[in-house]
Amino acid sequence: MNGAESLVRTFVGGGVNVCFANPGTSEMHFVAALDRVEGMRCVLGLFEGVVTGAADGYARMTGNPALTLLHLAPGLGNGLANLHNASRAHSPIVNVIGDHATYHKQYDAPLNGDIEAVARPYSKWLRTSTGAADIGRDGAEAVAAARTPPGQIATLILPADTAWSEGGEVAKVPSPPLPQPPPEEAVDTAARLLRNGRPTAILLGGAALRGDALLSAGRIAAACGATLFASYSVARMERGVGRVAVERIPYVIDQALARLAGFPQMILVGAPPPVAFFAYPEKPSVVTPAGCEIHRLAEPQHDLAAALAAVAEAVGAARTPPVLSERASTAPPTGKVTLPGLAAVIAALIPEDAIVIDESVTSGRGLLPATSGSVPHDWLVNTGGSIGIALPLAVGAAVACPDRRVLCLEADGSGMYTLQALWTMAREGLNVTTVVFANRSYNILKSELANVGAGNPGRKALDMLEIGHPDLDWCRLTTGMGVPASLATDLDSFHAALAKGLRTDGPTLIELVL
Repeated sequence: MNGAESLVRTFVGGGVNVCFANPGTSEMHFVAALDRVEGMRCVLGLFEGVVTGAADGYARMTGNPALTLLHLAPGLGNGLANLHNASRAHSPIVNVIGDHATYHKQYDAPLNGDIEAVARPYSKWLRTSTGAADIGRDGAEAVAAARTPPGQIATLILPADTAWSEGGEVAKVPSPPLPQPPPEEAVDTAARLLRNGRPTAILLGGAALRGDALLSAGRIAAACGATLFASYSVARMERGVGRVAVERIPYVIDQALARLAGFPQMILVGAPPPVAFFAYPEKPSVVTPAGCEIHRLAEPQHDLAAALAAVAEAVGAARTPPVLSERASTAPPTGKVTLPGLAAVIAALIPEDAIVIDESVTSGRGLLPATSGSVPHDWLVNTGGSIGIALPLAVGAAVACPDRRVLCLEADGSGMYTLQALWTMAREGLNVTTVVFANRSYNILKSELANVGAGNPGRKALDMLEIGHPDLDWCRLTTGMGVPASLATDLDSFHAALAKGLRTDGPTLIELVL
């Protein structure tokens, strides 16, 4: 068998069976191997940012890496923005990047480039295969590296001649190391802080926002009077009725400073200390109050469920009933579109066990409080601040969980970065309902212009923050990619369109004019 076939067989044998791809000439032998090897699903994306964002969404929902198949340094470069977000989410991903044949590199053909240099900033594991006999082993090590807690990006560069040459050997994927509990002294310190009577914030990240870990955190909060927070940039959070509610730290720096001002101590569980997204004149970069004692109970690579269970036991909270979210049953509002109104409509219609992808930016800031009493669901957001993640993330989540409805909440400006994902949704028949909040503006940047104290904007500056003139027509853009679309201009039409979309098999999109 050739090197490419040995690589595909290694991946499938190791439990990696989804590939999001945008291939070129250098990857054709890998593509051909897909027909000879059963068990690998390949999903085409029309832009590399869709491919990498979809791999992120798949990883967040399964905990298992998907592959990306990309073409040379420019193809990888096109996908870097969403690899940045994936790295912040600790998503396990294996990138397979085709390169020129080893003997062709010397001629510096037009697409020649330094793939390792492009990959290095976001790759915790990076290797260029040197021969067909090595490819299977390299692929197995890449998968094991991607699965190393808490999850990371591995990049394997595949010169074309190593893929087409005979002599490939299938390799066994080694088991990744198991996450370890934190040191006992970290548990003891956390218990001491929780017993000292001072207001305590517990900042949860990663797996601490799901399952038994979240339940233990809720028990600790109920027993000790602590407040549970998540970072603004959270990879995945379980929410809704019957689950422990966690408050997200606000994005706006003044709001974050005000919210955390009353906490002289904070315990970190799989999360970094909270900081402002950007620097602002005469405002601090750190959003915890001066003198706040910050204790790291567990790093992202630790066993966060074990860490929280140990603290719960230490403070006598192992059997304390946590406070759980209760069902909110209010009639959805009607009439003119308002931000509280659209949040209320969404809260009422979220389906049971839905996966909500949220990149609504300014239009969606009231969504989390409004949906705390919705039916149980998962909430995924942009973790790295590089916009254009929601539509690709929805593709990956829908491929990972075909039995669950995906609700994608997208801003019109962000959506234009990767709207090619709509075509992939149509081609794959994915159950994704997308809402585009069409305010024809980069409203987030208008707020940032004021926050940085840049003065009153003139016409040139304002033109950089508007995306009207001409207005985007999302219904036409969407139907042109094979996805049914509808326009909503008030809360009544929005409610009807969203209810219909969530009942419809396959993808749909609603353009909500704000």
